[in-house]
Amino acid sequence: MDILDSISLLRKQAWMTMTLARSRRVGAALAATIAAAVGVSACSSSASSKSTINLVAYSVPKPAYDALSAAFEQTSAGKNVSFRTSYGPSGTQSKNVLGGQKADYVGFSVEPDLTKLVPSKVDASWNSGPTKGLVSNSVVVIVVRKGNPLHITGWADLIKPGVKIVTPDPASSGSAKWNILAAYSQVLKQNGTAAQAADYLKKFFANVTSRASSGSIATQQFTSGTGNVLISYEDEAIAAKQAGKSVDYIVPDQTILIENPAAVTKQASQPAKDFLTFVKSEKGQEIFASKGFRPVLAGAKVGTVNGANDPGNPFPQVKQLTTVADLGGWKVVNDKFFGDNGIVTKIEAG
Repeated sequence: MDILDSISLLRKQAWMTMTLARSRRVGAALAATIAAAVGVSACSSSASSKSTINLVAYSVPKPAYDALSAAFEQTSAGKNVSFRTSYGPSGTQSKNVLGGQKADYVGFSVEPDLTKLVPSKVDASWNSGPTKGLVSNSVVVIVVRKGNPLHITGWADLIKPGVKIVTPDPASSGSAKWNILAAYSQVLKQNGTAAQAADYLKKFFANVTSRASSGSIATQQFTSGTGNVLISYEDEAIAAKQAGKSVDYIVPDQTILIENPAAVTKQASQPAKDFLTFVKSEKGQEIFASKGFRPVLAGAKVGTVNGANDPGNPFPQVKQLTTVADLGGWKVVNDKFFGDNGIVTKIEAG
């Protein structure tokens, strides 16, 4: 082999070495790109498997919903589910959802706040099933300072001089409507007339010293020192005692049954529907009971409820209990009490 042939052979070997090195670099880069793409795909797949339930509700049952959502996340249906929550006055929350606030699960204090969303946001069949669309019950109670310094025993004591009542505003709060209906109907239960019941409401409102936007805010005001009597849900009173607040409460001989509805919206995902099923289940109702709510499901176990007057018998039978149905249903009640010419509207205007 002459010198020229040797030089040519060396050049070919150098070229082949460089080509091989370049191929290895390209292959490594391609492999890295593929690995990254697979990683991104896996992350994307993992992220897409997560589901968020937008829960919009009135403020009082927040402790119950906190416990319910935590328990649901431990079930097979609740795996990889998270919650985005919004709490506030029942009427306000209903208006917000109607106005476009994102919601999968809605829970309100009173039925009219839910039916406002039918049929635009919620299907008309929301109140079918064994519980008729209800997820919790309670009763209106009278909350007093620890030791009951005013010696309040019932409704008659609330219209005496010196009593300062804290109750929410019916313009925004479902809790307020329940309180007013309880104050009115207790007169009827004691054989009073409609005129006497309306007169009682006038005297009742004369002693109201604060009207918060929601039931939970009314409780905060009372426990912070406002007024000397709070009209509230039984469950709210129990929750206050569970939180260590210095209060007592009285279940009057005459009061009203509070019925709280909930539903899923038309856009709700399957996990949201599963959550509603869980809330209405025996396990869900037991959790509601632990937070002071009376179960809507017959046969649901009620264990010891800390904060109740009698933890071993937390939900005593009321001697004379009124329901909204007894008063003609919500359509009649809303017009009669809270409409433009309603009893409460006229009292507040005066």
